[in-house]
Amino acid sequence: MPNDIVTVASELAEFSRLVADDDFSSSTEKFVSRLVKTIPGCDDALITVRSPTGVETVQSTGDLGFDPLAPGPIVEAVTFREPRQLGDVMADQRWPSFATQLVNAGYRSCLTLPLSTRGDESAVLTLLSRDEGQFDESSYDVVLLLTLHAGVAFDNAAIYHDSLELVGQLRTALRTRSLVGRAQGLLMRDRGYDSDEAFSALRRASQNRNVKLRDLAAQLVAAHENGSFDKLVLDITAG
Repeated sequence: MPNDIVTVASELAEFSRLVADDDFSSSTEKFVSRLVKTIPGCDDALITVRSPTGVETVQSTGDLGFDPLAPGPIVEAVTFREPRQLGDVMADQRWPSFATQLVNAGYRSCLTLPLSTRGDESAVLTLLSRDEGQFDESSYDVVLLLTLHAGVAFDNAAIYHDSLELVGQLRTALRTRSLVGRAQGLLMRDRGYDSDEAFSALRRASQNRNVKLRDLAAQLVAAHENGSFDKLVLDITAG
């Protein structure tokens, strides 16, 4: 196992440096698959996330055959950000319905550990075994160490996706500004308006026609290009 741990540590060092070109889903898939191969007795693994919109499983190593979101250790762990463990689902009946599902799916023990994340979202990693009494103290410590790396990736992914959203908003704002500026210029040339008068005419027409300012500006620019500008201007200014 020591050599495997070195390999996993190396992979997670890259995993924790998630950047723009990475596919986050592929990275988490690689992460859980590698854990199954590395942790003794681990047959399957999954990652569950709780956000303001609810709880969902974002990655697993396959069709688990049970509902991870049923009341039980996974939901409790992701809600309270605390570890949960079932050493033997046949003997531990804290969550009887969940335990029954695990047994029917062929599992006898599980370990759920919180990932180290910041912000409103919380995430947990769950390891599953088809044998009871798995995930002893040694495995627990190793998995706990690995979850710290995974938590960094979640934070980096959140920052990245927030940045993408901001960039998208900025691009929309710039496109809107460009379209409105072009529409103003067309009105200034055609109607003899100054800049303020042209903008006021656009805003007034936008309100009267119940059309967003950028959409109205786009219509004017398109009309200029297809030869229907004069008619559209008359309709707008008449309002």
